[in-house]
Amino acid sequence: MIETSPLHTEIKRLIKASGPMPVWRYMELCLMHPEHGYYISRDPLGREGDFTTAPEVSQMFGELLGLWAASIWKATGSPQQFRLIEIGPGRGTMMSDALRALRVLPPLYQTISVHMVEVNPVLREKQKATLTGLRNVTWHDSFDEVPEGPSVIFANEYFDVLPIHQMIRRETGWHERVVELDEEENFVYGAAADPTPGFELLLPPLVRAAPAGAIFEWRPNTQMMALAKRLRDQRGAAVVIDYGHVRSDVGDTFQAIARHSFADPLKTPGLADITAHVDFDALARTAEAVGARVHGPVTQGEFLQRLGIETRALTLMQKASPEVSADIASGLKRLTGGGRGGMGSLFKVLGVSDPAIPVLAGISDEHTNEKTGGA
Repeated sequence: MIETSPLHTEIKRLIKASGPMPVWRYMELCLMHPEHGYYISRDPLGREGDFTTAPEVSQMFGELLGLWAASIWKATGSPQQFRLIEIGPGRGTMMSDALRALRVLPPLYQTISVHMVEVNPVLREKQKATLTGLRNVTWHDSFDEVPEGPSVIFANEYFDVLPIHQMIRRETGWHERVVELDEEENFVYGAAADPTPGFELLLPPLVRAAPAGAIFEWRPNTQMMALAKRLRDQRGAAVVIDYGHVRSDVGDTFQAIARHSFADPLKTPGLADITAHVDFDALARTAEAVGARVHGPVTQGEFLQRLGIETRALTLMQKASPEVSADIASGLKRLTGGGRGGMGSLFKVLGVSDPAIPVLAGISDEHTNEKTGGA
């Protein structure tokens, strides 16, 4: 057998010492191992990396989110101090574009302090370079470190990399799915010998009725709970943008991406991005359970179109060369369209706010907008 990464040896050692490893622990090590973790040691973004996020596709994405943040500032009563928080901010591209859009609103721009929650030292340096010259930018290792106050929280492609538990249905109940070694010491999937007691009682009815062999994925609700509690108590709103499903259901979405192509997540631990689809139904239930208000989800395409991305694209194209105009049109299609390479329908947008905000621009449905006077 060929060992393909330094982390491969380490995980194999841990399995030999302690037995099969739950999928969530394997994913956590692959992404966050202090020495060999994928998100600790590299810049994974862009053409030279393993995947491309929406802010890297077009400046329009961040600009519209900046103007979306302005609508939240107004909805919270235009406070004198206002925090823009981004969790997992990539290279800082989205925040840079958002702040550029907000410069047209000096009363808001002067009140803003920017808070970047980032654990990757490589990306943190790139964020500092992107945001150089801007005042009031602070970096944090965790969301809990961000000072209190009215806020807008951006979470773009953040929840998909939080480790998942995978449960597999057997005749005896729901068993935790694990990573173990076969006879040739390759990583393979297995299942814990004993079922998890009472697990089915926590499941939505659709999942509870799943047949033997079905796989159900779930994430601990800690991160969403902290986000929702902050908004409930301190005013503001969050926008969660990620790929996933709007209803809790069974299915195996555990995957690896390397060089913009799908890869086997068990083959090269630490060398590929490992993700799983986001269960927006579960996120919404968590936020509502702690007293925050939930908006949506809607598709990314619908969200951006409601915010006026097509008008923004036409404005940019009027001032651009034919080559740049073609890039703008391509970016618009990728951000809002479906089909191969399109992000518009695969990605969903969920809004979470304090209970006093009845409507979020671009997310609350048109019927709600009409009832409340628009946003």
